[in-house]
Amino acid sequence: MALQNLEFEFESENTQTIKPEWSHMGVTGSGDLEVMFTKKDLGGKVQAKVCTPVVGFDAVWEKMLGKFVNDTGVGNIVIEINDDNATPIVVYMRLRQALAEATAKEAE
Repeated sequence: MALQNLEFEFESENTQTIKPEWSHMGVTGSGDLEVMFTKKDLGGKVQAKVCTPVVGFDAVWEKMLGKFVNDTGVGNIVIEINDDNATPIVVYMRLRQALAEATAKEAE
């Protein structure tokens, strides 16, 4: 199975960022995905990298990631996703879980 690598960049309101230098959520396998956040000075922007076996859904990935950035206002992070056929709602849920954990008081 060939993997497709996608890269996106988003403007952000940059109203929040993650507290640790990096954060990880989920596992790749069984129809799920792994999300990693890395704090990086990007002038408030968000970079996203997706590795997926699913071909032809570039626009869906871009829309889902753009929605996440717009909904949360997160900025100055690199998002890396290793996908194993997760549905869009699972992608969005996992991104929100990862952000909640990375911005939690305990993450300081």
